Amino acid sequence: MQEEPRAEKTEAPASEAAYVSPLVSRYASSEMSAIFSPERRIGTWRRLWLALAEVEQELGLAITDEQIAEMREHLDDVDFEAAREYEAQLRHDVMAHVHAFGDQCPMAKPIIHLGATSCFVTDNADLILMREGLQLLRVRMANLIDVLTHFMSRYRDVVTIGFTHFQPAQPTTVGKRSSLWLYDFVLDYWEISRLIDALPMRSAKGTTGTQASFLELFEGSSAKVRDLEHRVAERMGFATTVPVSGQTYTRKLDSMLLNALGGIGQSAAKMANDIRLLQHLQEVEEPHGEHQVGSSAMPHKRNPMRCERICSLSRHLIANTLNPAMTAATQWLERTLDDSAGRRIAIPEAFLAADAIVLLVTNVAGGLIVNRRAIAQRLRDEMPFLTCERLLMAAVRAGGDRQHLHERLRLHAWQARKGMVELGFDNDLIDRIKQDPAFAAIHRQVDELLLPKGMAGRCARQVDEFLRTTVRPILAREADTIGIPPSPSV
Repeated sequence: MQEEPRAEKTEAPASEAAYVSPLVSRYASSEMSAIFSPERRIGTWRRLWLALAEVEQELGLAITDEQIAEMREHLDDVDFEAAREYEAQLRHDVMAHVHAFGDQCPMAKPIIHLGATSCFVTDNADLILMREGLQLLRVRMANLIDVLTHFMSRYRDVVTIGFTHFQPAQPTTVGKRSSLWLYDFVLDYWEISRLIDALPMRSAKGTTGTQASFLELFEGSSAKVRDLEHRVAERMGFATTVPVSGQTYTRKLDSMLLNALGGIGQSAAKMANDIRLLQHLQEVEEPHGEHQVGSSAMPHKRNPMRCERICSLSRHLIANTLNPAMTAATQWLERTLDDSAGRRIAIPEAFLAADAIVLLVTNVAGGLIVNRRAIAQRLRDEMPFLTCERLLMAAVRAGGDRQHLHERLRLHAWQARKGMVELGFDNDLIDRIKQDPAFAAIHRQVDELLLPKGMAGRCARQVDEFLRTTVRPILAREADTIGIPPSPSV
């Protein structure tokens, strides 16, 4: 059982007179919020400036050890007030922080940002922070997979009615149904893992991506410029760089990353909607707090509030994936600034929403309530209908015409259902079949065919195979991170 969710915080924002995103104040974790905080972002800018200066020094530029040491000493003591004052004058956030950093590092001031354009820090920092966000989400996903695995295994052979079109179809098992949820999240996990491993860095590309400024600094040495680019990337933990760029890296990378997060929203909404339907049937319910209030007017209600919240946040996340897609489609030539404001909002919110969703789903999965009695009762009520395919196959094996028998079964089933719904009769489908000469060859087998044994096919075995071939390798890979709870301050 998971601890009570980091689902909805209750603390008030710092100022009740200012808007604070609910993703920060109510839903997402403090860890994810910290990744996209101004403190982390500007601290990353300064580390990028330091890495650039270190590599430029290594490659022969006149940068002293004292200048490097001074920059390293002030990586995290950002004077945000000074930066705000500079930005009010300069109307340029990067230059404001160049000046604020330079004030704290007077010896290094002449070489901070040497040869770079603003996107050296903004674009590279975005890639670094998004990778950190993906790494946190991979940990979250591993824990969700672990929790859902326990549920799936526990109920692997509990037979329940399967639904197509939300109409009773054929039996499945509770565990097999939950394996459908789990497989979606497995696909999300692997996509996130792929992006973490494949994500390139922009590194040092220059003002329009030509590296002309760095070529001048190194007196025309292309080899040194290439070395600069790759060494800076290595210092920031990237194995590769984008092969070509304009002033910015291609915004298709943003779209690819947010599409992966949107995939989490799709998987979560599917699972949460299924649980909402099952809670209406009183077969499976989300966890319910002892003092939880379902309605201010109707005390009896047990609303699926957490699953509804998952669906709501997922809708926001999925819609948000359109933002980077439209941005990628509308960039002009080497760059245009109409990407900036939207990215400042869309990217952090996507990561915060995905984080909140995965935490909520993990909590719900860890506390799902399975009402075996309600499941068994519905199974008994619907069993005559559920055996139609089995009866059809038996009658065909006994020499009957498949199409004729199918039509006879359809008519009997509709008449039986009409009697139940409109007239309040019991389900008399089996009596109708026993009296129909078309099924005379199997009349003695009908009662035996009604038994639920074998009706769920290979469900339990499919669960076991899925666990062995697909899930356990992930759990083994993530063994060191499974069971680590989110920050208690969430």
